[in-house]
Amino acid sequence: METLETDRLILRAWKPSDYKDLHEYATSPLVGPNAGWKPHANEDESKRIVMMFMEHEVIYAMEYKENGKVIGGIGLHERQPDETLKHLAQRELGFVLSPDYWGKGLIPEAVNRLIEYGFEELKLDLIWCGHYRDNTNSKRVSEKCGFTCRFKRTEVAKLLDNKEVEIHYYNMFKEEYLNKNK
Repeated sequence: METLETDRLILRAWKPSDYKDLHEYATSPLVGPNAGWKPHANEDESKRIVMMFMEHEVIYAMEYKENGKVIGGIGLHERQPDETLKHLAQRELGFVLSPDYWGKGLIPEAVNRLIEYGFEELKLDLIWCGHYRDNTNSKRVSEKCGFTCRFKRTEVAKLLDNKEVEIHYYNMFKEEYLNKNK
């Protein structure tokens, strides 16, 4: 996993010791349910999740340079929300951030760096992102970073006790990224 940087963040592989920082924000009811999972019940759960992140290497730890804390996670997942576009090289961007750091522009900073990495290094044709209907923070990030809402769909969130959720799917094609960055 290649380490990526922004002005204020280091996007890097997870380390076993990161579980305490993860646990700190993953227990918040403002974080997990908006990302499709329940708040962590204990530190052991956070340890297991960090080990899973380390094994699969698709989710970056977001380390805040100012204090060295892991304040969130971001990744490019191998998902294809629209089967009609399955011939394109694509990933779905997902992110979470500790509520203690909301409103500082950190997620758009990380998202823009991952978009750049996805199109320029991974040679993707398309990047998706999605959010639950009532997640206005993620909606703002998606729009601010140049994604366009393409469709909405009701799905079952397995990690939220099979709750039905409406997901708003956004995407950006490589051509749109290139035109935006001319």
